[in-house]
Amino acid sequence: MRLLLPLVTALLAQPLWAGQIDVPPGAGTLAAAIAGSSPGDVLRLSDGAYLGPVTIDRPLTLQGSPATVIDGQGQGTVVTITADDVTVTGVTVTGSGGANQNLDAGIKIVKGADRARIEGNRLTGNMHGIDVHGGHDAQVRGNTIEGRRDARMNQRGNGIYIWNAPGTVVEGNDIRWGRDGIFSNASRKGTYRDNLMRDLRFAVHYMYTHDSEVSGNISIGNHLGFAIMFSDRVVIRDNRSLNDREHGLMLNFANSADVTGNLVRGGQKKCLFIYNANKNLIWGNRFEGCGIGIHFTAGSERNVLTGNAFVGNREQVKYVGTRHMEWSHEGRGNYWSDHPAYDLNGDGIADGVFRPNDLMDHILWSQPAAALLTGAPAVQLIRWSQSSFPATLPGGVVDSAPLMAPTDLPVPADIAAMEAGTRGRWAQGTEDDTDTDDLASH
Repeated sequence: MRLLLPLVTALLAQPLWAGQIDVPPGAGTLAAAIAGSSPGDVLRLSDGAYLGPVTIDRPLTLQGSPATVIDGQGQGTVVTITADDVTVTGVTVTGSGGANQNLDAGIKIVKGADRARIEGNRLTGNMHGIDVHGGHDAQVRGNTIEGRRDARMNQRGNGIYIWNAPGTVVEGNDIRWGRDGIFSNASRKGTYRDNLMRDLRFAVHYMYTHDSEVSGNISIGNHLGFAIMFSDRVVIRDNRSLNDREHGLMLNFANSADVTGNLVRGGQKKCLFIYNANKNLIWGNRFEGCGIGIHFTAGSERNVLTGNAFVGNREQVKYVGTRHMEWSHEGRGNYWSDHPAYDLNGDGIADGVFRPNDLMDHILWSQPAAALLTGAPAVQLIRWSQSSFPATLPGGVVDSAPLMAPTDLPVPADIAAMEAGTRGRWAQGTEDDTDTDDLASH
């Protein structure tokens, strides 16, 4: 009797009338099948075109193949989900309207439609790919999303747009073209992991999204990799920004983040940009081959930087200020490729402190025309004097326990091949129309 109880409970939890319904392609066939279905039914769509738009207003599963095409014919959102526990899997969704102000999308999950599952679909030719617009605990997994390319970048839609949708999981999606890969706005407790994003404005764009996770994502050849803005308590872990144009990672009014295991490499003007961001733990990352390794500005305070590697950046640190900033923690600092260090006791910590910026750096950042004097004997004399007499320094970054060896963060061979295919892109002037420093456009 005790063994039968779980089985009976499971059967009672499922609608006894649930069944499988084969739906032929054509105009109106899918809408009619939805209207005639019962909660829990599986609608099996064969190869061919199903003309929309359609609304799923009851718990159903839509199941098809890549040759199953749901076509919105350019009218609004192609598939709108208004009920709980809806699954859409294995189909191609195309042909949304083009009204960005209406958030026309391939698939939209509205407020009150919880626990939707959007898995293994292909979305192409839509304004926005998937819009999770208020539904809780949605799962968006393993989809291929190709955005539009027929408008200026800022006028396109996002691959996946999340608004006020707590508990959303966005995992393993391949997103290309359009505006932003994942745009999360006014949400919380989301998990965005293991997505591949290429040829976009931002790979991940966060606004007012708290208590969430961005992990294992790969950004290749975008204008900006990971923009975390006005968001608190975000875990940013094990992401890769490869040959993105402006910033690999930006923390803008982002507080109490845990930033670890991230690799930013090549192409970027700034590997890491910290703007008025406070109480962040930044550790175990690698910032390599950028114009500026880290740009630290606007009164950011109480940040901890330890165990990071700054490798081959043209300028390791841009910091203009009079305060002394200590970038080591509990006897462990960061690796600096331009630090001629010694380690006589073999403990992995350099024997001398490192100052990645000095008085001349302050002058050069505030007065760019002074760069013409960089190689002048007087400038070299000033720098030698400061290195010999540190008391003359006006403030700046100090690493009291610099590391002797860098953090190594590998890139899989297939991802490295994609990265190689974007090299030289920004030197050719193919920068589209985006200005990522214009925060008002975000």
